[in-house]
Amino acid sequence: MSLKYAVLAALLEGEASGYQLSKAFDVSPAGYWPATPQQLYRELERLAGDGLIRARVVRQERRPDKRMFTLTETGHQELRAFAAAPVRRPTALRDELLIKVRAMDGTDPAVTRELIEERRTRAGGRLDRYEHMRERLLDGRDEDAYLDDARRIGPYLTLMGGIAFERENLAWCDRVLAVLERRAARAGRG
Repeated sequence: MSLKYAVLAALLEGEASGYQLSKAFDVSPAGYWPATPQQLYRELERLAGDGLIRARVVRQERRPDKRMFTLTETGHQELRAFAAAPVRRPTALRDELLIKVRAMDGTDPAVTRELIEERRTRAGGRLDRYEHMRERLLDGRDEDAYLDDARRIGPYLTLMGGIAFERENLAWCDRVLAVLERRAARAGRG
């Protein structure tokens, strides 16, 4: 998959500037398709050139003009075809921290503890943002009512995946920290 489909899917929410899309990618659940602003702007140019999105210029006083992007009908068709196609590759976990944890034996456990605590802090921050997004989407409704009545449920279902991912991240971090603490206590007695 390419950034192309992540951008097209983001534009299902409606017209957006490159800056707005960049911010949306920054807080998207689980970082399921991260992109730098430069990658995003290059992709927007490609998509416009391919006729999958349309750009319009909005004149602004005291600031540079901005471009607002929307899906074209061709973009909608392309996205529908992508959504209906089988997944080409199963999910693969590529995580540098897991390699570091695997290789930690014989190194200072305090370094590993610090890395895990840093991961835990980031995961907790993302989980807080996702929970806030969830409350905003639900807007006082319970989840079942929202899922029964909302016009679009894809963003919410994706958000649920992000929440589950970060909760599992936190649980793993807590487990690793507990193991490291127990081993440190045992080594201190030995």
